[in-house]
Amino acid sequence: MIDLAQVGAHVVDDAPPRVQFGLHLPTITWTAGYRVKVLVIHERDQFVRDVPPREYYLDWQEGSAYDLWSAEVELTGGPGHLGEPGNHLYRYQLLRQAGLGEEVVVRFFADPFGRAAGTGTLSAFSTRADPDHGWADDAFTVPEVDDLVVYELHVGEFGGGFAAVADSIPYLTGIGVNALELMPVTNVKEDVEWGYTPLGYFAPDDRYGGAPAFRRLVETCHAAGVAVVLDAVYAHAHPEFAYNLVYRRSGLPNPVMGPFGGEFGGLAPGWDYHRQFTREFFDAVNRYWLTAFHVDGFRYDYVPGFWDGVAGEGYAGLVYRTYRLSQDFGSFPRFFAGDGARSRIIQCAEFLEAPVLALTATYSNTAWQNQLLDAAITQARGAGATDEYAHRLDPELGPQQKYPSVFVNQADRFPVAPFQYIESHDHARFVTRLGVESAVDQLELPFGDRSLWARTQPYAIAQYTAKGVPMLWQGQEFAENWNLPGGTDPRRITFSRPLHWEYFYDDAGRALVRLYRILGDLRRTHPVFGSRGDFYLEPSGEHRRNGIIVFRRVAPAEAAVVVLNFSDVPRTVPVWWPQAGRWIEQLDRDTAQPQPDVVVGVAWESREVTVSSNYGGVYLL
Repeated sequence: MIDLAQVGAHVVDDAPPRVQFGLHLPTITWTAGYRVKVLVIHERDQFVRDVPPREYYLDWQEGSAYDLWSAEVELTGGPGHLGEPGNHLYRYQLLRQAGLGEEVVVRFFADPFGRAAGTGTLSAFSTRADPDHGWADDAFTVPEVDDLVVYELHVGEFGGGFAAVADSIPYLTGIGVNALELMPVTNVKEDVEWGYTPLGYFAPDDRYGGAPAFRRLVETCHAAGVAVVLDAVYAHAHPEFAYNLVYRRSGLPNPVMGPFGGEFGGLAPGWDYHRQFTREFFDAVNRYWLTAFHVDGFRYDYVPGFWDGVAGEGYAGLVYRTYRLSQDFGSFPRFFAGDGARSRIIQCAEFLEAPVLALTATYSNTAWQNQLLDAAITQARGAGATDEYAHRLDPELGPQQKYPSVFVNQADRFPVAPFQYIESHDHARFVTRLGVESAVDQLELPFGDRSLWARTQPYAIAQYTAKGVPMLWQGQEFAENWNLPGGTDPRRITFSRPLHWEYFYDDAGRALVRLYRILGDLRRTHPVFGSRGDFYLEPSGEHRRNGIIVFRRVAPAEAAVVVLNFSDVPRTVPVWWPQAGRWIEQLDRDTAQPQPDVVVGVAWESREVTVSSNYGGVYLL
């Protein structure tokens, strides 16, 4: 097991400052003629001409696992502010013996184990006294899968930093959110970038506020009952990531990275999980984020890139070992489910090719899947309501993909459910799919037509009340309307799309946010809408031809009837009610013109209801 106390940069004394540096460079040894330096400079001196970085040689630890290079150095001497309180930047340099001197093999590379980062390919540490963070989240427990309402966001586009996200937690809980799925938060090279080409795996991005601000965000979330899930990019890395750069420049065979799963976007090479070091590296990464930052799980990006089967060394092995780690409830009480050894850690697979396989045969308990999104887009471009979309409201009804209610493996039994969404960061906004279909170009056609916002309403109602885990993409709740280029257009990931928070205040935004808040309350207070409650789709083809979908949710203690109108005109339709009693419509019950109650004398009696255009009704006894 990789010992994180031996690698990275650790301040071990402050009078004068002494720093322990360490990194693993498998197969790069002193006996083969290699040398490693660390170059250190105070952040205030970074761009000062007359203050060069201070250079220190590292020692190769003969016989160490994965060829550890390390040194403890004293930050004294020289001009500038070296050793003074504050942030210091550092980078490594690889040299090789050449005759009586040395030649530079790699002029500089960032620390693959760095706990903090500067802009670009620089690592960082601080000599400023910073008392250990005392966590105050012992009372927090990760929500059950059945209760999750997930909100995906990009920290930079949402508000610019971790602090802005923390300030928005009351707003997000107000629409029912109890889990944040954060797009990658580690450092990247480009100033505007989604984060899917990481330069490091241990450092919360300094541009978002760094480690202290990220800890405060997690603590704020936990105080509000909100879980934090990190987007984990474990299939590939930036070409300048240390283990790409060092072995490419040295000409040595790469003992860490190489062909494994599917290649992605021309990035070469990916992580090779046949290598023990790679497996231990990501075990250490997950252990670090769970321990140091109290995150509650991971959304694993591009699972095909590290997939080698249900019993493989790649994805399946990683989520198994991470699940087992999370069962140490003494260290991670937030994962304790209260019914034995089952853990509530959230492990979500982006395995769009086979989401059911990920849920049924690995230790994933959630998965991304585009089936509802695809069906919604197809339906929105046509007329009426489609069988395909209606069936996707319960993933178990899908004609090809079947999700079991409970995944059973050799030792554990825990609930699983796919994420259900109509928007994600990978796709243009749903409102841009409405109306006339046109070629999407980020520069020529940046925005969709928000005047069509009302057509998104029945899709939102379905997300919160149908089966599976609802996931919102930032701004969906007020009809954010950025477009997104398709395919491999680089503008997908290098173009900033900050949220139009001004939309929150206009007529469309106010109406939609009101609806999302009501839906959030329904999901939070009525277990019948949880992902495991029974789902019964009314089979009426005539309804769907008229743009109507009717379904019922049934749980042991309550039942609900949902009527959705995807057409542009009001509809009056017959509905069969599963229980006798007074059914009260919930979306408009507190308005000046609530829908009439439906009084049913006997079970399965037919009564008509009227539903407004592009809207719905949610009825509870």
